[in-house]
Amino acid sequence: MSTISNATNIHFGVRPAWLALGQEDIIEPDLRIVDAHHHLWGRAENRYLFPDFLTDLGSGHNIRATVVIVCGAMYRQDVVAEMRPVGETEFFNGAAAMSASGSYCECRVGAGIVGHVDLRLGERVGPILEAHVRAGGDRFRGVRQISAWHADPAARASLATPPPNLISDLSFRRGFAQLAPLGLSFDAWMYHTQLSELLDLAQAFPQTTIVLNHVGGSIRAHRRLRVKFQFRSECPLSP
Repeated sequence: MSTISNATNIHFGVRPAWLALGQEDIIEPDLRIVDAHHHLWGRAENRYLFPDFLTDLGSGHNIRATVVIVCGAMYRQDVVAEMRPVGETEFFNGAAAMSASGSYCECRVGAGIVGHVDLRLGERVGPILEAHVRAGGDRFRGVRQISAWHADPAARASLATPPPNLISDLSFRRGFAQLAPLGLSFDAWMYHTQLSELLDLAQAFPQTTIVLNHVGGSIRAHRRLRVKFQFRSECPLSP
């Protein structure tokens, strides 16, 4: 029941030579920073693993801790479908343990982990959330389920294929209700045209922390060019 698609990646590849043309001095190299939204993955077509992230950490910014976010990688294979995303939390926690050893960097990579659960499972998500908590230890902070949907395919900038009005679904909301008792937050990735749905969700569940990803999903589509912004409105960590 995962909403992650196996479609070809629609995002532009990284071009190191082009990035090297725009090197800038670090304005505040001593400013303590929490990178509140990044990914790690090990897909067949490309990999971005702990050593790759360490390379990017070396830019000169004083990044003290990070929150690593679900991206559909390293799912378990020999379990029922709804339990497969727990494998990604295990993967993230392994990288976090390497970082916490202090042998690689001063930054605590993966000090916070946000995983995936299909909240449409309703009350059945309880044992799955508990499995994530066990797999991530005290680093597991919440879940993300992508609800980004738009009637115009040209506006879409996500590999996920959720149905419309996902977070208004009653089964989803029964699953959502399981988060607060475990002290877990919810990451929302949607387009700005759907923000009224998120407001309704927040008003219905005021006790649950909601984190808005990607600046509320600003849609900027022109022919084949898609521009995405990454932003996390709040972070449960302090550096």
